[in-house]
Amino acid sequence: MERIIIHVDMDAFFASVEMRDDPSLVGKPLIIGSLPHERGVVSTCSYEARKYGVRSAMNIKEAYRLCPDGVFMHPNYEKYKTVSEQLHVIWNQYATASEYIALDEAYLDVTRTAQTFERAREFAHEIKERTLNEIGLSCSVGVAYSKTAAKTASEEKKPDGYYEIPSPKDFVDLIIDRDIRVLYSVGKRTEERLKSEGIMTVRDIREREPDVVRMLGEHGKMLVQLTYGIDDSEVTPYRPEDSKSVSREITFQEDVSDYQLLQDVLLLISISVVERARRYNLHGSGVSLKITYSDMKSITRSRTTMFCDDPLNVRDAAVDMLLSQNRRPVRLIGAGIFNLTNKSVRQLTLEDVFEGGDRIRSKELYDELERMGKEYSIDLISRLPDMQRNDRLHRIVEYMRIHRLR
Repeated sequence: MERIIIHVDMDAFFASVEMRDDPSLVGKPLIIGSLPHERGVVSTCSYEARKYGVRSAMNIKEAYRLCPDGVFMHPNYEKYKTVSEQLHVIWNQYATASEYIALDEAYLDVTRTAQTFERAREFAHEIKERTLNEIGLSCSVGVAYSKTAAKTASEEKKPDGYYEIPSPKDFVDLIIDRDIRVLYSVGKRTEERLKSEGIMTVRDIREREPDVVRMLGEHGKMLVQLTYGIDDSEVTPYRPEDSKSVSREITFQEDVSDYQLLQDVLLLISISVVERARRYNLHGSGVSLKITYSDMKSITRSRTTMFCDDPLNVRDAAVDMLLSQNRRPVRLIGAGIFNLTNKSVRQLTLEDVFEGGDRIRSKELYDELERMGKEYSIDLISRLPDMQRNDRLHRIVEYMRIHRLR
Protein backbone atom coordinates (compact mmCIF):
# COMPACT_ATOMS: atom_id res chain seq x y z
CA MET A 1 0.00 0.00 0.00
CA GLU A 2 1.49 3.35 -1.07
CA ARG A 3 1.74 6.01 1.59
CA ILE A 4 -0.73 8.87 1.71
CA ILE A 5 0.13 11.95 3.78
CA ILE A 6 -2.05 14.94 4.58
CA HIS A 7 -0.44 18.21 5.62
CA VAL A 8 -2.68 20.74 7.41
CA ASP A 9 -1.51 24.33 7.86
CA MET A 10 -3.61 26.98 9.58
CA ASP A 11 -3.91 30.31 7.78
CA ALA A 12 -2.18 33.12 9.74
CA PHE A 13 -3.04 31.19 12.89
CA PHE A 14 -2.46 33.69 15.72
CA ALA A 15 -3.98 36.56 13.76
CA SER A 16 -6.95 34.45 12.67
CA VAL A 17 -7.71 33.46 16.27
CA GLU A 18 -7.67 37.11 17.33
CA MET A 19 -9.93 38.13 14.43
CA ARG A 20 -12.31 35.30 15.25
CA ASP A 21 -12.57 36.51 18.84
CA ASP A 22 -12.75 40.21 17.94
CA PRO A 23 -14.58 40.78 14.63
CA SER A 24 -13.58 44.47 14.66
CA LEU A 25 -10.08 43.30 13.64
CA VAL A 26 -11.30 41.60 10.46
CA GLY A 27 -9.97 43.27 7.34
CA LYS A 28 -7.27 45.20 9.22
CA PRO A 29 -3.51 44.71 8.93
CA LEU A 30 -3.06 42.81 12.19
CA ILE A 31 0.49 42.14 13.39
CA ILE A 32 1.09 39.75 16.28
CA GLY A 33 4.39 39.99 18.12
CA SER A 34 5.93 42.90 19.92
CA LEU A 35 4.61 46.46 20.00
CA PRO A 36 6.32 49.03 17.75
CA HIS A 37 8.30 50.63 20.60
CA GLU A 38 9.54 47.25 21.88
CA ARG A 39 12.27 44.91 20.81
CA GLY A 40 11.09 41.76 19.11
CA VAL A 41 9.87 40.23 15.90
CA VAL A 42 6.62 39.47 14.11
CA SER A 43 5.18 36.13 15.21
CA THR A 44 2.57 36.17 12.46
CA CYS A 45 0.36 38.69 10.70
CA SER A 46 -2.88 38.84 8.78
CA TYR A 47 -2.91 38.64 5.00
CA GLU A 48 -3.84 42.34 4.94
CA ALA A 49 -0.54 43.12 6.68
CA ARG A 50 1.36 40.90 4.26
CA LYS A 51 0.26 43.16 1.41
CA TYR A 52 2.54 45.80 2.96
CA GLY A 53 5.49 43.41 2.96
CA VAL A 54 5.23 42.37 6.62
CA ARG A 55 6.37 38.79 7.23
CA SER A 56 6.87 36.40 10.14
CA ALA A 57 10.24 36.78 11.93
CA MET A 58 10.64 40.35 10.64
CA ASN A 59 12.00 42.89 13.11
CA ILE A 60 9.02 44.64 14.64
CA LYS A 61 10.40 48.10 13.89
CA GLU A 62 10.74 47.20 10.22
CA ALA A 63 7.15 45.95 10.29
CA TYR A 64 6.06 49.30 11.75
CA ARG A 65 7.98 51.18 9.06
CA LEU A 66 6.22 49.18 6.35
CA CYS A 67 2.80 49.29 8.01
CA PRO A 68 2.54 52.20 10.48
CA ASP A 69 -1.27 51.98 10.53
CA GLY A 70 -1.26 48.29 11.42
CA VAL A 71 -2.81 46.92 14.59
CA PHE A 72 0.03 45.57 16.76
CA MET A 73 -0.72 43.03 19.51
CA HIS A 74 1.16 40.79 21.90
CA PRO A 75 0.52 37.07 21.34
CA ASN A 76 -1.69 35.15 23.75
CA TYR A 77 0.06 31.79 23.72
CA GLU A 78 -2.23 30.13 26.24
CA LYS A 79 -5.24 30.88 24.06
CA TYR A 80 -3.46 29.66 20.92
CA LYS A 81 -2.39 26.47 22.69
CA THR A 82 -5.99 25.79 23.74
CA VAL A 83 -7.20 26.28 20.16
CA SER A 84 -4.38 24.07 18.88
CA GLU A 85 -5.46 21.25 21.19
CA GLN A 86 -9.02 21.57 19.86
CA LEU A 87 -7.68 21.27 16.31
CA HIS A 88 -5.70 18.17 17.21
CA VAL A 89 -8.85 16.45 18.47
CA ILE A 90 -10.35 16.83 15.00
CA TRP A 91 -7.26 15.97 12.98
CA ASN A 92 -6.29 12.91 15.01
CA GLN A 93 -9.55 11.20 14.07
CA TYR A 94 -8.30 10.76 10.50
CA ALA A 95 -4.75 9.47 11.05
CA THR A 96 -2.84 6.56 12.48
CA ALA A 97 0.09 8.90 13.23
CA SER A 98 0.19 12.68 13.64
CA GLU A 99 3.29 14.85 13.68
CA TYR A 100 2.70 18.40 14.88
CA ILE A 101 4.89 21.28 13.80
CA ALA A 102 4.51 24.19 16.24
CA LEU A 103 0.88 24.88 17.18
CA ASP A 104 -0.65 25.37 13.77
CA GLU A 105 0.35 22.62 11.39
CA ALA A 106 0.56 18.86 11.23
CA TYR A 107 1.47 15.88 9.08
CA LEU A 108 -1.17 13.16 9.19
CA ASP A 109 -0.44 9.62 7.99
CA VAL A 110 -3.76 8.44 6.52
CA THR A 111 -2.36 5.48 4.58
CA ARG A 112 -4.34 2.86 6.50
CA THR A 113 -7.37 4.95 7.42
CA ALA A 114 -8.00 6.28 3.91
CA GLN A 115 -6.41 3.44 1.89
CA THR A 116 -7.10 5.26 -1.39
CA PHE A 117 -6.17 8.69 -2.65
CA GLU A 118 -9.82 9.40 -3.38
CA ARG A 119 -10.78 8.73 0.22
CA ALA A 120 -7.85 10.85 1.44
CA ARG A 121 -9.24 13.68 -0.67
CA GLU A 122 -12.54 13.32 1.16
CA PHE A 123 -10.69 13.36 4.48
CA ALA A 124 -8.94 16.58 3.50
CA HIS A 125 -12.16 18.36 2.65
CA GLU A 126 -13.79 17.10 5.85
CA ILE A 127 -10.85 18.45 7.85
CA LYS A 128 -11.21 21.85 6.20
CA GLU A 129 -14.96 21.92 6.77
CA ARG A 130 -14.81 20.79 10.40
CA THR A 131 -11.93 23.15 11.22
CA LEU A 132 -14.02 26.04 9.94
CA ASN A 133 -17.38 24.97 11.39
CA GLU A 134 -16.22 23.69 14.78
CA ILE A 135 -13.25 26.00 15.49
CA GLY A 136 -14.14 28.99 13.33
CA LEU A 137 -10.81 29.09 11.47
CA SER A 138 -9.65 28.34 7.94
CA CYS A 139 -6.77 26.08 6.99
CA SER A 140 -4.93 24.99 3.88
CA VAL A 141 -4.56 21.27 3.19
CA GLY A 142 -2.30 19.26 0.92
CA VAL A 143 -2.56 15.57 0.10
CA ALA A 144 0.42 13.73 -1.34
CA TYR A 145 2.50 10.58 -1.46
CA SER A 146 5.19 11.99 0.91
CA LYS A 147 5.71 14.53 3.68
CA THR A 148 7.69 16.95 1.52
CA ALA A 149 5.12 16.82 -1.26
CA ALA A 150 2.21 17.23 1.17
CA LYS A 151 3.86 20.32 2.70
CA THR A 152 4.43 21.75 -0.77
CA ALA A 153 0.82 21.02 -1.70
CA SER A 154 -0.63 22.82 1.33
CA GLU A 155 1.35 25.94 0.41
CA GLU A 156 0.25 25.91 -3.20
CA LYS A 157 -3.18 27.53 -2.84
CA LYS A 158 -2.96 29.45 0.45
CA PRO A 159 -5.02 30.78 2.13
CA ASP A 160 -7.97 28.41 2.58
CA GLY A 161 -6.59 26.21 -0.16
CA TYR A 162 -6.48 22.60 -1.23
CA TYR A 163 -3.98 20.90 -3.53
CA GLU A 164 -2.81 17.37 -4.15
CA ILE A 165 0.36 15.79 -5.50
CA PRO A 166 -0.31 12.10 -6.16
CA SER A 167 3.10 10.99 -7.42
CA PRO A 168 6.81 11.85 -7.55
CA LYS A 169 6.39 12.86 -11.21
CA ASP A 170 3.67 15.35 -10.27
CA PHE A 171 5.94 16.77 -7.57
CA VAL A 172 8.93 17.16 -9.91
CA ASP A 173 6.80 18.69 -12.68
CA LEU A 174 5.50 21.27 -10.19
CA ILE A 175 8.80 22.40 -8.66
CA ILE A 176 11.59 21.64 -11.15
CA ASP A 177 12.06 25.24 -12.31
CA ARG A 178 11.28 26.95 -9.02
CA ASP A 179 13.70 28.60 -6.61
CA ILE A 180 15.61 26.15 -4.40
CA ARG A 181 13.75 27.48 -1.32
CA VAL A 182 10.69 25.53 -2.48
CA LEU A 183 12.48 22.56 -0.89
CA TYR A 184 11.73 23.00 2.81
CA SER A 185 15.03 21.51 3.93
CA VAL A 186 16.82 24.42 2.21
CA GLY A 187 17.29 26.99 4.96
CA LYS A 188 18.77 30.46 4.68
CA ARG A 189 22.40 29.37 5.06
CA THR A 190 22.04 26.49 2.61
CA GLU A 191 20.34 28.85 0.16
CA GLU A 192 23.18 31.34 0.41
CA ARG A 193 25.80 28.67 -0.07
CA LEU A 194 24.13 27.11 -3.09
CA LYS A 195 23.30 30.41 -4.76
CA SER A 196 26.86 31.64 -4.27
CA GLU A 197 27.78 28.77 -6.60
CA GLY A 198 25.09 29.68 -9.12
CA ILE A 199 22.67 26.94 -8.05
CA MET A 200 19.39 28.83 -8.16
CA THR A 201 16.64 26.36 -9.06
CA VAL A 202 15.62 22.79 -8.29
CA ARG A 203 16.76 21.85 -11.79
CA ASP A 204 20.19 23.29 -11.02
CA ILE A 205 20.51 20.99 -8.00
CA ARG A 206 19.76 17.97 -10.16
CA GLU A 207 22.09 19.02 -12.96
CA ARG A 208 24.95 19.87 -10.59
CA GLU A 209 24.60 16.92 -8.26
CA PRO A 210 28.37 16.40 -7.69
CA ASP A 211 28.81 20.04 -6.66
CA VAL A 212 25.84 19.92 -4.29
CA VAL A 213 27.07 16.74 -2.62
CA ARG A 214 30.60 18.16 -2.37
CA MET A 215 29.33 21.29 -0.65
CA LEU A 216 26.67 19.78 1.61
CA GLY A 217 27.59 16.12 2.11
CA GLU A 218 24.70 13.95 3.31
CA HIS A 219 22.34 16.90 3.28
CA GLY A 220 23.28 17.46 -0.35
CA LYS A 221 22.49 13.83 -1.21
CA MET A 222 19.07 14.22 0.38
CA LEU A 223 18.39 17.39 -1.61
CA VAL A 224 19.28 15.64 -4.83
CA GLN A 225 16.86 12.84 -3.97
CA LEU A 226 14.10 15.40 -3.41
CA THR A 227 14.64 16.80 -6.90
CA TYR A 228 13.55 13.39 -8.15
CA GLY A 229 10.57 13.31 -5.78
CA ILE A 230 12.15 10.74 -3.45
CA ASP A 231 11.20 11.20 0.21
CA ASP A 232 10.74 8.24 2.55
CA SER A 233 10.62 10.21 5.81
CA GLU A 234 8.04 8.92 8.27
CA VAL A 235 5.32 10.79 10.11
CA THR A 236 6.78 10.71 13.62
CA PRO A 237 4.62 11.78 16.57
CA TYR A 238 6.49 14.16 18.84
CA ARG A 239 6.96 12.98 22.41
CA PRO A 240 8.32 15.50 24.92
CA GLU A 241 10.03 12.67 26.77
CA ASP A 242 12.21 12.10 23.69
CA SER A 243 13.69 15.61 23.88
CA LYS A 244 17.47 15.79 24.09
CA SER A 245 17.56 19.34 25.46
CA VAL A 246 15.36 22.04 26.93
CA SER A 247 16.17 25.74 27.01
CA ARG A 248 14.67 29.18 27.40
CA GLU A 249 15.92 32.66 26.55
CA ILE A 250 15.00 36.25 27.34
CA THR A 251 15.41 39.30 25.11
CA PHE A 252 15.63 42.51 27.12
CA GLN A 253 13.81 45.63 25.95
CA GLU A 254 17.03 47.55 26.60
CA ASP A 255 20.58 46.24 26.80
CA VAL A 256 21.62 45.11 30.28
CA SER A 257 25.04 45.89 31.75
CA ASP A 258 24.05 44.95 35.30
CA TYR A 259 25.55 41.49 35.74
CA GLN A 260 23.81 40.88 39.06
CA LEU A 261 20.50 41.25 37.24
CA LEU A 262 21.73 38.81 34.59
CA GLN A 263 22.61 36.27 37.28
CA ASP A 264 19.18 36.64 38.88
CA VAL A 265 17.49 36.21 35.49
CA LEU A 266 19.51 33.05 34.96
CA LEU A 267 18.02 31.63 38.16
CA LEU A 268 14.47 32.22 36.89
CA ILE A 269 15.36 30.64 33.55
CA SER A 270 16.95 27.70 35.38
CA ILE A 271 13.78 27.16 37.42
CA SER A 272 11.77 27.16 34.21
CA VAL A 273 13.91 24.62 32.33
CA VAL A 274 14.33 22.30 35.31
CA GLU A 275 10.59 22.21 35.88
CA ARG A 276 9.94 21.54 32.22
CA ALA A 277 12.38 18.62 32.22
CA ARG A 278 10.92 17.31 35.48
CA ARG A 279 7.44 17.29 33.99
CA TYR A 280 8.57 14.51 31.62
CA ASN A 281 10.86 12.75 34.10
CA LEU A 282 13.97 13.84 32.23
CA HIS A 283 17.44 14.35 33.66
CA GLY A 284 20.27 16.28 32.02
CA SER A 285 24.02 16.07 32.38
CA GLY A 286 24.97 19.38 30.81
CA VAL A 287 24.17 23.09 31.03
CA SER A 288 24.24 25.52 28.11
CA LEU A 289 24.42 29.30 28.02
CA LYS A 290 23.52 31.67 25.19
CA ILE A 291 24.39 35.38 25.12
CA THR A 292 23.61 37.95 22.46
CA TYR A 293 25.42 41.23 22.99
CA SER A 294 24.31 44.74 22.05
CA ASP A 295 26.24 44.49 18.76
CA MET A 296 24.14 41.38 17.89
CA LYS A 297 27.14 39.07 18.24
CA SER A 298 26.01 35.80 19.85
CA ILE A 299 28.00 33.18 21.70
CA THR A 300 27.03 29.81 23.15
CA ARG A 301 28.87 27.94 25.87
CA SER A 302 28.25 24.58 27.47
CA ARG A 303 29.65 22.29 30.10
CA THR A 304 28.84 18.87 31.44
CA THR A 305 27.78 18.74 35.04
CA MET A 306 25.82 16.53 37.39
CA PHE A 307 22.70 17.38 39.37
CA CYS A 308 20.91 19.30 36.62
CA ASP A 309 17.66 18.60 38.50
CA ASP A 310 18.46 21.49 40.84
CA PRO A 311 17.80 25.04 39.55
CA LEU A 312 20.62 26.38 41.71
CA ASN A 313 23.15 24.02 40.15
CA VAL A 314 21.98 24.95 36.66
CA ARG A 315 22.15 28.65 37.57
CA ASP A 316 25.61 28.28 39.09
CA ALA A 317 27.01 26.59 35.99
CA ALA A 318 25.42 29.18 33.70
CA VAL A 319 26.73 32.05 35.84
CA ASP A 320 30.25 30.62 35.83
CA MET A 321 30.18 30.59 32.03
CA LEU A 322 28.67 34.09 31.93
CA LEU A 323 31.35 35.57 34.19
CA SER A 324 34.14 33.91 32.22
CA GLN A 325 33.27 36.16 29.26
CA ASN A 326 34.21 39.79 28.80
CA ARG A 327 31.58 42.03 30.34
CA ARG A 328 29.62 43.86 27.67
CA PRO A 329 26.01 45.05 27.40
CA VAL A 330 23.72 42.07 26.86
CA ARG A 331 20.66 42.03 24.61
CA LEU A 332 19.60 38.39 25.14
CA ILE A 333 20.44 35.69 27.64
CA GLY A 334 19.35 32.07 27.76
CA ALA A 335 20.17 28.80 29.48
CA GLY A 336 19.29 25.17 29.03
CA ILE A 337 19.89 21.58 29.99
CA PHE A 338 21.13 19.00 27.48
CA ASN A 339 21.94 15.28 27.27
CA LEU A 340 18.43 14.58 28.58
CA THR A 341 17.51 11.02 29.45
CA ASN A 342 14.91 9.29 31.59
CA LYS A 343 16.22 8.92 35.11
CA SER A 344 15.53 6.51 37.89
CA VAL A 345 16.42 8.58 40.94
CA ARG A 346 14.20 11.15 42.58
CA GLN A 347 14.43 14.71 41.27
CA LEU A 348 14.30 17.95 43.21
CA THR A 349 11.03 19.65 42.26
CA LEU A 350 9.79 23.15 42.72
CA GLU A 351 7.35 21.79 45.27
CA ASP A 352 10.36 20.89 47.37
CA VAL A 353 10.74 24.59 48.09
CA PHE A 354 7.66 24.27 50.24
CA GLU A 355 7.60 20.59 51.11
CA GLY A 356 11.24 20.21 52.13
CA GLY A 357 12.26 17.36 49.79
CA ASP A 358 15.95 18.16 49.68
CA ARG A 359 15.93 20.49 52.65
CA ILE A 360 19.34 22.05 52.22
CA ARG A 361 19.11 22.96 48.56
CA SER A 362 15.40 23.78 48.60
CA LYS A 363 15.97 26.21 51.49
CA GLU A 364 18.76 27.85 49.52
CA LEU A 365 16.43 28.24 46.55
CA TYR A 366 13.71 29.63 48.78
CA ASP A 367 16.17 32.09 50.32
CA GLU A 368 17.37 33.21 46.90
CA LEU A 369 13.83 33.87 45.71
CA GLU A 370 13.09 35.73 48.93
CA ARG A 371 16.20 37.89 48.47
CA MET A 372 15.30 38.67 44.86
CA GLY A 373 11.70 39.38 45.85
CA LYS A 374 12.84 42.04 48.33
CA GLU A 375 15.42 43.47 45.95
CA TYR A 376 13.02 43.83 43.03
CA SER A 377 9.77 44.36 45.00
CA ILE A 378 8.04 41.34 43.48
CA ASP A 379 6.68 38.14 45.04
CA LEU A 380 8.56 35.52 43.06
CA ILE A 381 7.43 32.60 45.22
CA SER A 382 3.78 33.04 44.22
CA ARG A 383 4.82 33.57 40.60
CA LEU A 384 6.64 30.25 40.20
CA PRO A 385 3.86 28.82 37.96
CA ASP A 386 4.16 31.87 35.68
CA MET A 387 7.77 30.97 34.92
CA GLN A 388 6.55 28.13 32.70
CA ARG A 389 5.00 30.63 30.27
CA ASN A 390 7.33 32.61 28.04
CA ASP A 391 5.18 35.72 27.96
CA ARG A 392 4.77 35.89 31.73
CA LEU A 393 8.43 35.13 32.39
CA HIS A 394 9.34 37.97 30.03
CA ARG A 395 7.05 40.34 31.93
CA ILE A 396 8.57 39.36 35.28
CA VAL A 397 12.09 39.93 33.95
CA GLU A 398 11.16 43.25 32.37
CA TYR A 399 9.64 44.39 35.67
CA MET A 400 12.88 43.42 37.44
CA ARG A 401 14.98 45.26 34.86
CA ILE A 402 12.98 48.49 35.16
CA HIS A 403 12.93 48.29 38.96
CA ARG A 404 16.70 47.90 38.98
CA LEU A 405 17.08 51.19 37.12
CA ARG A 406 15.12 53.20 39.69
